[in-house]
Amino acid sequence: MNRHIEQHFAERIGWLRAAVLGANDGIVSTASLVVGVAAANAARGDVLTAGIAGLVAGAMSMAAGEYVSVSSQADTEKADLERERLELEADHEFELQELAEIYVSRGVEATLAGQVAAQLMAHDALGAHARDELGLTTIHHARPIQAAFASAATFALGAALPLLITLISPATNTILFVSLGSLLSLALLGAMSARAGGAKISIAMERVTFWGALAMAATALIGKLFGAVV
Repeated sequence: MNRHIEQHFAERIGWLRAAVLGANDGIVSTASLVVGVAAANAARGDVLTAGIAGLVAGAMSMAAGEYVSVSSQADTEKADLERERLELEADHEFELQELAEIYVSRGVEATLAGQVAAQLMAHDALGAHARDELGLTTIHHARPIQAAFASAATFALGAALPLLITLISPATNTILFVSLGSLLSLALLGAMSARAGGAKISIAMERVTFWGALAMAATALIGKLFGAVV
């Protein structure tokens, strides 16, 4: 018998969140840094140096931040599973009744719920409670290393875009070219992430471009003020 295996958008949540966050931060933070330094009338070499430093520091920060935060999530999951394992060993019958009541609350008839709970616990008691009591599944399982690498790599890729634009754009129009190119890149990123996650493309594009434009405007203002002072 052929088995049809469905692909769901939720299966992409782990890596998609980290990848979109990394790329978005890479574009926004580096473009804002470049625009801010350029607005202070810095030389092209200084602008590029600041951008490259921002790329390296940002990628490392993203990797460390994702690893620490997702590791904390993984530690919490492990602690919950260990607690559930001990409860199963201490009072198996109570845990059986608890699982059956969960199914009843979801609309299953009481007798059938008891049978389902008994069969699932006979097969994998801890797995049944992890899924239906704790809400832990393999789809949403915390993967710290995967999240760290995805964030760092996509941050670096995102940050490379405004740096490349800075390198090839006329020195007198660096701010304009970087701003427009980065906003276009953000719009494309929003569209791609929305398509991968099954969300509405227009909303995702508006969301990322708005915050990107706001960040670049703020740093440009700071650069202008700082440049005028010094």
